[in-house]
Amino acid sequence: MTSLSPRPDDVPGLPARRSALRLLDAVLRRGEPLELALHGATQGLPDRADRALVHMIAAETLRHLPDLDALIDGATAKPLPDDAKARMVLRIALVQTLVLGTPAHAAIATALPLVDGGPRKLVHGVFGTVTRGGAVLPVPPTLPAGVAERWGDQWGEAMPDQAATAFAVRPPVDVSLCDAGQTAHWAQALGGESLYSGHVRLPDHGAVTELPGFVEGEWWVQDLAASLPARLLGAGNDRSVLDLCAAPGGKTMQLAAAGWAVTAVDQSAKRLTRMKQNLERTGLSVATVAADLRQWTPDQPADAVLLDAPCTATGIYRRHPDVLHRIGPRQINELAELQAQLLARAADWVKPGGTLLYATCSLEQAEGEDQVRQFMSARNDFRLSPPSPDELPQGISPTAEGWVRTLPDTLADKGGVDGFFIARFVRA
Repeated sequence: MTSLSPRPDDVPGLPARRSALRLLDAVLRRGEPLELALHGATQGLPDRADRALVHMIAAETLRHLPDLDALIDGATAKPLPDDAKARMVLRIALVQTLVLGTPAHAAIATALPLVDGGPRKLVHGVFGTVTRGGAVLPVPPTLPAGVAERWGDQWGEAMPDQAATAFAVRPPVDVSLCDAGQTAHWAQALGGESLYSGHVRLPDHGAVTELPGFVEGEWWVQDLAASLPARLLGAGNDRSVLDLCAAPGGKTMQLAAAGWAVTAVDQSAKRLTRMKQNLERTGLSVATVAADLRQWTPDQPADAVLLDAPCTATGIYRRHPDVLHRIGPRQINELAELQAQLLARAADWVKPGGTLLYATCSLEQAEGEDQVRQFMSARNDFRLSPPSPDELPQGISPTAEGWVRTLPDTLADKGGVDGFFIARFVRA
């Protein structure tokens, strides 16, 4: 008798779901960043739309992971292990139905073949129980318990709720302009809103690369908070600046456009190649160096040094939800040690009277406030240089200590900004 059920390989859309399963395994079990693991997980998927679907399934699963697991656990007599394949497959099937709008029959049809030789009946039964019960995911999503506790301890009990609220909103797309004098023109041409000179916040467009001015190099995508460190160095007037950990080059292009003689240093040759492509598009000239800052030393001190230090990137969790599941105390401590090393080295490369700018896209005080306190206790030849109000967008102010800190509620009425820490120093 011939079975009427399709063979697993015949199920439309199955290869993309297999890739999504591999991608989530790379993030949750091996701790790999989502964007870096995407290429390997989607090998064999020639269709760009399929690769985009894989990314969307994985990202939305990570965004809603605690709530998906709560639904799964509520439909099983005995909780599945966290790393059970059945749990992962159920997450993928449920997020498609509850978030992406995939019909339930289509979601389960591509889920069951993923557990061939495993508990197919269990997966089918749990999925049916959840979907027939009219389940919905909460808005805003629930933060992982460890993250909420850590951020609450650092920033106060209201902060995790603010972070969750921001997590529910699609982050805006900001662009930095090559010529700040053209701000009004590009705000009108792009149909966006400028929150500061040289910045435009775009409406909900499609492909950014198809917008006016992109091919001509008039602007590049960069979150408003991420643009602040380079802004705080001001006009270059042909002075020298070392842009450390520079790739992919948003701050590098800002500095070059502001008239600095830029030497951009990054450990990754691959990321520097991407930066060079952006520089070619914008027509900006920069010297690039591929080197590990722990071994490299410049030929001579610079008028300014910008250290956008490697960090946990928890400040960009809205765009990269994987950081909420990959980053914990161990990773924070390891990166804080590296930041302290790099900051100590970078300080020695600043000319007397020159400026040192330290920044991280992190919401962890160990990577921001604590670093500065430690640095200042060790170096009496540097003093903090707090920004003046006109150096920052309206709604962002320096703290009482003299540095800049953006949090999930910063400019929330405008769509928010990434979490950033910035401190500016002048060498005596």
